[in-house]
Amino acid sequence: MNKYETLSKQLTELISQNLKQGITALPTETEIAEQYQVSRQTVRAALSLLKSQGLIESRRGSGSYATGLSPATDRNLIPILVASSQEYIYPHLLTDIRTALAAKGFQLQVHPTENDTSSERQILLSLLTAPPRGIIVEGSKSALPTPNTDLFEKLKAAGTQLLFLHNKYDALPDEICIKDDNYYGGYLLANHLAELGHTHISGIFKMDDKQGPERYLGAFCCLRDQNVELSDRNVGWFQSTDIEGLEKRQDSRFLASYINEHLSGCTAVICYNDEIAYWLIKELSYVGIRVPRDVSVVCFDNTYLSELSKVRITTLSHRPHEMGNCVAETMIRMLQGIPVVSQEIPWELVRKESDGPAPA
Repeated sequence: MNKYETLSKQLTELISQNLKQGITALPTETEIAEQYQVSRQTVRAALSLLKSQGLIESRRGSGSYATGLSPATDRNLIPILVASSQEYIYPHLLTDIRTALAAKGFQLQVHPTENDTSSERQILLSLLTAPPRGIIVEGSKSALPTPNTDLFEKLKAAGTQLLFLHNKYDALPDEICIKDDNYYGGYLLANHLAELGHTHISGIFKMDDKQGPERYLGAFCCLRDQNVELSDRNVGWFQSTDIEGLEKRQDSRFLASYINEHLSGCTAVICYNDEIAYWLIKELSYVGIRVPRDVSVVCFDNTYLSELSKVRITTLSHRPHEMGNCVAETMIRMLQGIPVVSQEIPWELVRKESDGPAPA
């Protein structure tokens, strides 16, 4: 083995040790030459080899830094657990995460859980057979206690970095999470409707994922602050099984029940997301309620469904690629040993055709 190849292996071990301490910078060429008793030419050849392997990158005027990649390519695979890779919100998000990770040499592996706790457990058990360096997790039914804490703890003990997406479990309060600013989003939508003169506002939210209660809380805290009537009878809740029936069988009976039981006397509705708003507008048309003339409808996510609806839906949006890039960059920094913090991605209101002034 050549001297530079031997040195490259020694530096690879140094990088691995340093990353565990959050150190990404390599010593200078002079320091490496002195420490390992080799020539500057050997150091440059070793660094060039590490760079070709993707293990380090050069920063002009600053030196060489670890990329966070492992020399074993199969160790650069990042699993992501999501409720469903087919659900309307995920394709663009997964593409953004995959693209941002690939630009740094990492690969994304998608594991749909169908928002099912037992499916999540089976996936985690399979990952434990060869613990990855990091995983991205959208918790299953995150508003409920999870029985899978033991497996997350085992993965952490095996050195796996955990990054939560959209939500995290109460039993794991210290884990890093990249999520929507749901409270502010709910507040923003309710405030928009109040400014349009609506004083009787209803809402329909998902109950078994944390995003639902958070969006509900933001909306109804805004109504409290606006001195607008607050009433539980104006709030409807649904769960994952209702969404499954809606997507697989177009079973919208829970939306019909919501209209009958919670919408009476209200002139505006805040929906959990575009999917619910899209189907709700259809259901409203069946009973002769016009949007926005009779009822204004607003929601979260700004997906293609907000455009596909026969009445284009006023919704909340993030800046393009913001969520996916933030998730990927955070995971890369975690693998590099760089300290990171949880982040809440802010919403922006995208006004379309489904809202208007309160009826006289």
